[in-house]
Amino acid sequence: MKRILYLIVFFTSFLTFAQQMTFKKGVVIDSLKVNDTIVESFALYLPTKFELSKPSPVLFIYDMQGRGEKVIRMFLTAAEKNQYVLAASNNVHDSLSLSKNVLVSKRLFQTVFNLFNIQKGRVYTGGFNGGARLASVMPTFINQIDGVISCGAVIANTEVLSSRNPFHFIGIVGVEDFNYPAMLQMKNTFDLLKLPNQTLVFDGGHQWPSQELLSQALELFDLKAMEKKVIPRDTAFIMETYAKNLNWTNKLLSDNNSLEAYRKLTEVQEIFKPLIDVDSLKNSLKTLKRSTVYKSQKRNQNSVLFKEALIKDDYNYYLEEDVLTYNYNNLGWWNYQMDELKKYKNSAMVHQRQMGIRLEAYLNALVADNIDMVRMNSPVDEEALNFLWMLKTITAPKDYSGYLNVISLNAKVEDFGTALFYLEELLKIGYDNIDELYALDNTALLRITPEFNALVDKYLNKARYDIIEE
Repeated sequence: MKRILYLIVFFTSFLTFAQQMTFKKGVVIDSLKVNDTIVESFALYLPTKFELSKPSPVLFIYDMQGRGEKVIRMFLTAAEKNQYVLAASNNVHDSLSLSKNVLVSKRLFQTVFNLFNIQKGRVYTGGFNGGARLASVMPTFINQIDGVISCGAVIANTEVLSSRNPFHFIGIVGVEDFNYPAMLQMKNTFDLLKLPNQTLVFDGGHQWPSQELLSQALELFDLKAMEKKVIPRDTAFIMETYAKNLNWTNKLLSDNNSLEAYRKLTEVQEIFKPLIDVDSLKNSLKTLKRSTVYKSQKRNQNSVLFKEALIKDDYNYYLEEDVLTYNYNNLGWWNYQMDELKKYKNSAMVHQRQMGIRLEAYLNALVADNIDMVRMNSPVDEEALNFLWMLKTITAPKDYSGYLNVISLNAKVEDFGTALFYLEELLKIGYDNIDELYALDNTALLRITPEFNALVDKYLNKARYDIIEE
């Protein structure tokens, strides 16, 4: 049975007040008040072996929709295994400015530091996607942060990095994530600044990594803390972790992934060199680097990454031009690009397949970003928005939102021909939400036309208005 931890906590703000708080270990607690003077809350997790008198490491996790409990659960198994306190604000949000999110973070940090015995030198941040980007800039504003776990995202602005404000950066990314090339490049940036960093790679796309990888990231923080003598060296833990990393490398080799095995073995040498004798790895690295398989895979990846960068440049250039000029004639070119991506995704070469998946995801993210930017302008450029939604039906043909928005925007200007064309394309791909369709904005006149109801009746057999044949 899990024990319950009782604390009497004293906060100091504009007023000093006392509040009794009850924390149950081993469960996620949500909606804890940051303090009594502001309406901010956070989620918290205390590992089952947590002791108030014993200094603990803490990981502050970021979610840009303020879903503290949900984002903590992504790290739960890893935190329990490595005995980390987890905290996540319910009030950081992508609609807030960076300065406001930083202030929310500082208040949460102070509350957690007041509540618990957090060990100096073991304060970390982490997150996925937008949350990771926010987590990675926090060391610039909060100097207590010693490390960052960034899942699926690179640091938004590398200019803020400085060897005078060092922190340990751990990037975790899937080989099919469109951020994968940038994450590899990010390691070079950290290496040049001589800042500690590792990149953990997995088979997958833009998604949360496994608990195993998140746990490995926390283990890397522990090893760095031992190296810096923040915590005592645990020889058994060091050797166990070392063996586990070598097994991981051997598995990569058995899977014929010499390129990733070499990168992994290089990092193992870098991580463990200050802690144990790793001279034996030198020969392994030399042998691996000289192998025909490694050289071939290295050449293939370099070639693919170079080509990928050129294609991304094309996407950025032509999309900007097309949006500015409402270049509907170029939709055919974008359709051709999607056909090219299909060829890459079906390639016999693994690096080309991965590139095709990354480029498709990148293009959709680029279109989504442009839609957000146009929407934020006042007044909204509806012609540009219409072009972008049309483009989305090409880049994400199974996403209903593109078709619905095109129908709505064209019905608004009474271009019923275009609206009906996209309605039929929408129905062809299996859309069947009749209530949403008949409540769509700007379509009051469109949806009473015989043509509209004939299409609905043809594909769904549910037309709401009679079709009168003359």
